[in-house]
Amino acid sequence: MKMNKNLAKVLFGAAVVTAAFTTSAMAQGNPYEPIQGEWIELPDGRDWGSTSTVYYAGDGNIWVAERCGGNTNCLDTPDVDPIMLVDVDGNILKSFGKNMIVWPHGLHVDPDGNLWIADARGDAERMKGHQVHKFSPDGELLMSIGTAGVGGQDKYVFNNPNDVAVTPNGDIFVADGHGAGGNNRVVKYNSKGEYIMEFGETGSERGQFREPHALAISSENKLYVGDRHNARVQIFDFDGNHLDQWTQFGRPSGLYIDGNDILYSADSESNTGFQRNPGWERGIRIGSAITGWVTGFIPDPTQGYAPGTSVAEGVTADEAGNVYGAEVAQRRMRKYVPKSYRGEPRRRN
Repeated sequence: MKMNKNLAKVLFGAAVVTAAFTTSAMAQGNPYEPIQGEWIELPDGRDWGSTSTVYYAGDGNIWVAERCGGNTNCLDTPDVDPIMLVDVDGNILKSFGKNMIVWPHGLHVDPDGNLWIADARGDAERMKGHQVHKFSPDGELLMSIGTAGVGGQDKYVFNNPNDVAVTPNGDIFVADGHGAGGNNRVVKYNSKGEYIMEFGETGSERGQFREPHALAISSENKLYVGDRHNARVQIFDFDGNHLDQWTQFGRPSGLYIDGNDILYSADSESNTGFQRNPGWERGIRIGSAITGWVTGFIPDPTQGYAPGTSVAEGVTADEAGNVYGAEVAQRRMRKYVPKSYRGEPRRRN
């Protein structure tokens, strides 16, 4: 079958642009180095569980959620707080969430400083999970969206929600559907948790998803969706209209946009199995949420091919330029520090 010449030009042009973005990042090199060893000491000799999410809390602190020493149901360890506030030196300032969350997945801090978390699995017997929760900074539960313990697809029913993001006016977006065959939609609510609309369906065309795994919002009031199985970032306005798609940020598992519109994309899966973005390196790509140019790359410290999800799945950054990667398989929170800026503020969140 002959390819339409115009289509061929478009595809060739896209390939050239993607290659240019990637080459630019590689030319910049890796401006970060990891802190060696465990820099966060968990209380009572507790072991790290898998963690897929981290989010900047302000004042040099980060919110971390780990899966209670394992990677299964946190309700089976009812005395463990999965959510922790950690300072820049690794001290745990506060914790909460025990016996409330099945499988913590995505975190978000809204404009008022409240913490949101997506609970990406359900426990029908104990009627918990398949929800997103809003907490005050002190751990008071303020709101839950979704039907507790019930998986499905309806206005107020999720099936393994991945992430949540809140707009400046308080509207709420939920990325619903873990796995390529999930709900594959983004659902929008108002600040009271009332359903407004939804968009997306299973597929690989523009506006379709195969696992909307991460969300982020830019200063231009654009919603960025990490469409993981399609190995792209899709960009929408707040009404769900498709604006653009970028492949230069790899196969995104986690997204974060700071106050200067720097986009961080955690790629935990490229080159880890059949049809998983072969030829791309895992790691954290850093660039502009405005222009799409990738300007930095933190490579996977393990290097090379390894089957399954590996290293940073969630990502965030602080004002001093430190970057944090939440790791599932390695069960740790990794911290990267700038090689040439040690402790010197260089960006605003």
